[in-house]
Amino acid sequence: MAETLTTAALTLKDIAREAGVSLATVDRVLHNRPGVRPDTVRRVREAIDRNAFQPHVAAAELARSRARRFAFVMPSGPNPFMQQIEAYLGEMSGWLSARRLKVEMIATDVFDPSVLAASLEALSGDYDGVAAVALDHPTVRAAINDLVDAGTKVVTLVSDVPSSRRHHYVGIDNIAAGRTAGALVGRLAGGRAGKVAVVAGSQGLRDHAERIFGFNQVMAAEFPGLSVLPVLEGRDEDARSEQVLARLLGRHADIVGLYNVGAGTQGVAQALSEAGRDKVVFVGHDVTALTRRLLLQGVMDAAISQNPGHEARAAVRVLLALARGEPILREQEKIRIDIVMRDNLP
Repeated sequence: MAETLTTAALTLKDIAREAGVSLATVDRVLHNRPGVRPDTVRRVREAIDRNAFQPHVAAAELARSRARRFAFVMPSGPNPFMQQIEAYLGEMSGWLSARRLKVEMIATDVFDPSVLAASLEALSGDYDGVAAVALDHPTVRAAINDLVDAGTKVVTLVSDVPSSRRHHYVGIDNIAAGRTAGALVGRLAGGRAGKVAVVAGSQGLRDHAERIFGFNQVMAAEFPGLSVLPVLEGRDEDARSEQVLARLLGRHADIVGLYNVGAGTQGVAQALSEAGRDKVVFVGHDVTALTRRLLLQGVMDAAISQNPGHEARAAVRVLLALARGEPILREQEKIRIDIVMRDNLP
């Protein structure tokens, strides 16, 4: 059986070589011209189908006078999960080059709506597509709509702004993720009564707000012995998350559970350690070098994981499909969640 070709390098010559025919024969098959035996037509068609080759799209890319430019608007600061997405985009350089794509990273304060909106507005006219980790705020929504009106394809990444005119959202079902976190905290608490702390980056981030909503749904419906405290906001920063949680732990001796909605995980773990609260059930998000270590140490009980590589690739593929006017393969771009604990660390 013929080996499937690497799609990043596919040309008509590749298809001809795999099918064992000449380039002229491939051209005749593609254009349904006579003079080609049925068995040869079958071999060429199978090679095309096996490699998902799109000759018309490939030719169109070569005919373009310039490469397409995509911008990824990402949070500034040391957010391990966002850094993973950026790293995966860097690993896609060969794939991007083969499709004449350039991806540029734009770091900004996604927690400040005026700063984020200004960053988005500055991209107008310079990029074919924009993927943004976005705050759900009227000024950000207006900036997204202006980009769309100017002809830019816009995808929200990780955190959505559904009331905007963005073209697509790439990320997990955050309400489901929050419900999963609620079930984990409630069950791992083992029937203990007490209070549950919640630390978020910002409730203005749609992904954080939806996770909190799902979490509260499950806690209220299934664990009446656990009382959820008002949400603390740490802007996904270690120092701030540690500070706000340390104050809360000092005021409440009966905290038995903790849900860390976003980043700032090192600060959350530090606050628990310094307060001597190693029995608090600690559930958070994403498998990074830090959360892996905390899970192995027993400091963290569970992490709700989403695949940063899949999100990076999906965002680029969706932007490319939008730019080409092609359908989006929704099942391929669907991002799933996984529950990771010490005993099933990947």
